[in-house]
Amino acid sequence: MSGVATGALRAAKAALRGELRKRIASIPHEELSRQSKLVTEKVLEHSRFKSSRRVSLYLSINEEIRVQTWGILEQMLEQDKECFVPKFYPNSHQMTMLKVYSLEDYAKLVADDWTVKPPCDEDLQREDAASTGGLDLMIVPGLGFTKRGHRLGGGKGYYDAYIQNCSLDPHGRPYTISLAFKEQILHSIPCDVHDFMVDEVIHPDE
Repeated sequence: MSGVATGALRAAKAALRGELRKRIASIPHEELSRQSKLVTEKVLEHSRFKSSRRVSLYLSINEEIRVQTWGILEQMLEQDKECFVPKFYPNSHQMTMLKVYSLEDYAKLVADDWTVKPPCDEDLQREDAASTGGLDLMIVPGLGFTKRGHRLGGGKGYYDAYIQNCSLDPHGRPYTISLAFKEQILHSIPCDVHDFMVDEVIHPDE
């Protein structure tokens, strides 16, 4: 892709991200909570979720733009599934999936302002999914999706790089599911060869 085309694609994605953030921000909190509950119920009944032992979830750090994952996390821990959450390393644009052992342990990974804490020495002692057996299922965040699985992420490329690395790993790529409010479902999304598609998008109206 030429430099001009790449620049145009980035601009189109940025504009769409802004539009989606405004769209979601206009939805009443009660409606977002209702949709989150519906999506959570669908995930918990999903055959892939039931059969998966090692699952990664995104942190519920911004309830205004993402389907919440608290209910899924609670059920995972009750069912003795192995739960992993993302840890971001901005300087290298890398992401690891670190194991969480309880709800209290989960809270330690989130700062007081509900943002992900910077990497710390304690993380080195946590189990890393990539080096201990991989993942069966990844719950992947995003701002917009098509029903076919195209995804518009936050623009940092963390998940794109992680999935690419999984494809090269002996354990293979995990099954990927994204959770969406109905307002996040689009007819099309600008994308290129570096943007991976998720295997499935779960939303209230499916």
